[in-house]
Amino acid sequence: MTPTLDFCPFSCKFCWRTFGPDRFKAQNKWDLPQEIIPEIIDAQIKLLSGFGGSPYTPKHLWEEAKKPMHVAISLDGEPTLYPYIAELIKEIKLRGMTAFLVTNGTMPNKLYEMIEKKAEPTNLYISVYATNKSDYKMVTNSSLIDEWERVNTSLSLMQEFKEARTVFRMTLVKDLNMKDPEGFAKLINMSQPQFVELKGYSHLGESKLRLKRENMPTLEELENFAKELQKFTGYIIKAKDLVSRVVIMVRDEDVWRQNLKSIGKDFDEDGVLVFN
Repeated sequence: MTPTLDFCPFSCKFCWRTFGPDRFKAQNKWDLPQEIIPEIIDAQIKLLSGFGGSPYTPKHLWEEAKKPMHVAISLDGEPTLYPYIAELIKEIKLRGMTAFLVTNGTMPNKLYEMIEKKAEPTNLYISVYATNKSDYKMVTNSSLIDEWERVNTSLSLMQEFKEARTVFRMTLVKDLNMKDPEGFAKLINMSQPQFVELKGYSHLGESKLRLKRENMPTLEELENFAKELQKFTGYIIKAKDLVSRVVIMVRDEDVWRQNLKSIGKDFDEDGVLVFN
């Protein structure tokens, strides 16, 4: 879901969305979290309603689907432009659901607010698109004058989040921003996230008007880039997905073990993964 449909200070070259002239705009009236959450659940049920009448749908899964447990605040726009983002996260978690927040890091004041209001999301992703100010402007077509400084401030706050699973996320595009692993490593070492995610650009939507299919990196190319990051950071490659072309790195083995425990997995005394 998103509380800020089409509101974003960036118009990234690799974005699949449609760009309008007023993506970074003001809004006089905002829906409250208590209004948004019931509506997104109703929308989810309507979206899946056709499965309820299918003889091929297991009924217990259909009933389960009507009670969503995870809210990904990442669909479109920059969610931290929503003035009540901290309250939205608190309300989601109060209802027993997880809150997954993806931000471009341009509103560090809202990250401060989450910490101050004890409104940490379950997962906090900060998307990072380049390693210097000029490249940031070129990749994102930012409408801000200080996006690079804002992103660095947000990254410096990552270590202040004590409950959230923190992730440094890169969307990598060949011949655009898939370069300077040492520069990315410096940002990773500064922010000390629990995880680093390398996501390969996909030639979809309106990004096809700006980029070529050849700009899509292969999983092997992403792995090679991750190995370069590993040299400079010590982060460990722990998972990869061919279909999504994603590589996941983790800060250390302790973080990896704690993460597995948090999702109901554990190790026995010999270090073997145990499924609970």
